Amino acid sequence: MGLLTKPIKTLDDLFVHTLQDIYYAEQQITKSLPKMISKVTNPELKQGLQEHLEQTRGHVTRLERVFQMHGEEAKAVTCPAIDGILQEANDIMGDAKDPEVLDAAAAAAAQAVEHYEIARYGTLIAWARELGRDDCASVLEQTLPEEKAADAKLTEIAEARLNRMAARH
Repeated sequence: MGLLTKPIKTLDDLFVHTLQDIYYAEQQITKSLPKMISKVTNPELKQGLQEHLEQTRGHVTRLERVFQMHGEEAKAVTCPAIDGILQEANDIMGDAKDPEVLDAAAAAAAQAVEHYEIARYGTLIAWARELGRDDCASVLEQTLPEEKAADAKLTEIAEARLNRMAARH
């Protein structure tokens, strides 16, 4: 249990730990997206990832506001889940020699990231409400639809072109 900065005994402890987890995840995503953007060739995918990078920077700022509102220091704890998702994305994209296959792999990897974020934000919103922190929930609720929209856009791009192009190789 070396990942925990302090014992998790209450829902409030769990809420703070999960905030720290997604804070770390958003920071890692901010570092990883530029590498992914530089490797993809599909213009729509490149633009979608670029837009999500800008949004992700805003998500980090929102999380810092939630920490402040909750009286906690904005601090990250290592998130093995996001590290694994991002490592797998790098590995698969590194193995893909064909640009269309690489684009399909990048879209799939980005969707895995989105799904992780959607799960975390949904949970944090529910816990904030349970803890009587509607103020924190309201800030977190600004991020959740952006994550869902990014996922939907990736699906649209993949289904409209990327998957079909990759299937030809």
